[in-house]
Amino acid sequence: MLQLVDFVARNRFFLVFVLLEIFSGWLIVRSNSYWGATYFNTSNYYVAKTLSLSNSAREYTRLGEINADLANENARLNALVATLSQKNAKDAPAGYVPDSAFNSRFTYTVAKVVDNETNRTNNYITIDKGTDDGIQPDMGVISATGVVGKVRFCSKNYSIITSILHSQFMVSSKLVRSKEIGTAKWPGKDPDFIDLVDVSRYTKVYKGDSAVTSNMNSVFPPGIMVGKVKSVTVHPDQTFYNISLELATDFRNLSYVYVVKNQQLGEQEKLKQRIGERQ
Repeated sequence: MLQLVDFVARNRFFLVFVLLEIFSGWLIVRSNSYWGATYFNTSNYYVAKTLSLSNSAREYTRLGEINADLANENARLNALVATLSQKNAKDAPAGYVPDSAFNSRFTYTVAKVVDNETNRTNNYITIDKGTDDGIQPDMGVISATGVVGKVRFCSKNYSIITSILHSQFMVSSKLVRSKEIGTAKWPGKDPDFIDLVDVSRYTKVYKGDSAVTSNMNSVFPPGIMVGKVKSVTVHPDQTFYNISLELATDFRNLSYVYVVKNQQLGEQEKLKQRIGERQ
């Protein structure tokens, strides 16, 4: 308290000067309409800027929460799109009515990427969901934009995913315009591009065409983006095209993924086992 009194005593002339300046400004604003309007417009401008900065800072701190909400909404939409695409399959003959359980066989679990490799020949991704969340090996994994990979190992709280950027990973893919089915396989070079192999050179392939997961797949729902045709070449002595796809998923900026569970996969696998037993 004594220090405050001493400060006021030592700076009393300066403090009186500041108070007189403030009082003079107040008198000018009150007695002159022009300066009054100028003052209020200026003060409102700076108040608005301050509030805008405050709101921006508040929204920035909530980005994680907003992204998680968007990921959950995307999971719900993915399930809805998969169901509708099965009900309204364009290539199904008239009179085909798919079973309702078949339509809704895919369910989605949102997970956050905690580790991601893109610069190796065989790349893996780690997510923050495991067996406690219902994740199991061999489940498919997608992003909001396309195919990501397949679950390989699980612990209680984490899972390791074999990325599509893996030399041994392959996914059955269909070109949307030509309807031709091939296999997407990463050549181990650029994480932005993948090869589409086993597509006959005797069919028409269009540059820019979309490659999506085909129906010949029990891990991924049909119609999930793999990539777009970037280049098409063929040698005279080859039967198949050399097709390069630009991947739909940006693996360098992967934050959230969706683990896909085919609830009828076990039933399908048991039937396949019976074939082996009968032979």
